[in-house]
Amino acid sequence: MSSADIGITVIVLALLAVALKLLQRWVPHHIRETHNDVAGFIFAAVGVLYAVLLAFVVVTVWNNNDAARRTTFQEADALADIYWISRELPAPLGPQLEQQTLAYARTVEDTEWPMMAHHKSDPAATDLVYQIRGSVFSIKPDGAAQQVLYDHAVSHLEDLASQRRERLNQVDDEVPALLWVALIVGGVLTVGFTFLFGLSNTLAHTLMILSLGALVVVSLLLIKEMNFPFTGVTAVKPTAFDVFLQRLPPPRT
Repeated sequence: MSSADIGITVIVLALLAVALKLLQRWVPHHIRETHNDVAGFIFAAVGVLYAVLLAFVVVTVWNNNDAARRTTFQEADALADIYWISRELPAPLGPQLEQQTLAYARTVEDTEWPMMAHHKSDPAATDLVYQIRGSVFSIKPDGAAQQVLYDHAVSHLEDLASQRRERLNQVDDEVPALLWVALIVGGVLTVGFTFLFGLSNTLAHTLMILSLGALVVVSLLLIKEMNFPFTGVTAVKPTAFDVFLQRLPPPRT
């Protein structure tokens, strides 16, 4: 959690403690105590509904992050396949395609990845995809072996372009604003219902409310951190491209 997240949690818990203190002064516990049975029944229903909503959103954003991570590895795999095919092609096309694949990996890792945190992409990386495409389609197969290489190169090129589009689409994956409203209102109602209970032990009541409030706030902050796949503490890293670049053979002479 960042310092801002910790600050939000502390402020919310402080407000809950102050609110309970004021409630105890204006509406003593013995007045609220008579409604504990009814309040408990309603609180159970509200709590279950909110827990289901919260779990649904957490699972959804986690799946979005996991899908984005898989997409980056599939994209890097397609790029690596094109690279290895380029190693089998004669000069000058082979070395040219090889350098284009390496340039694309480095551009994505060093330039485009930080831009994705701001929901942007790098035009230079897109241009490199077009260059790779041009090089692949300029292959003139000479014999059955090169025909196989050409067919595989075209297939991997299509995979690369497809996975790149998917990755850029996932940059904007987020929890809709309406769902955020439901999460926040649901959290307020769930915690608010605990104020309807009347307990003679004020300390125990305070600890219960603060515990539930902390759980709700931390859950919402967790969703916020996972809201965008390429930002936050759970952000997808360019590990796939880094692995590809670190395991390269010596350049051709």
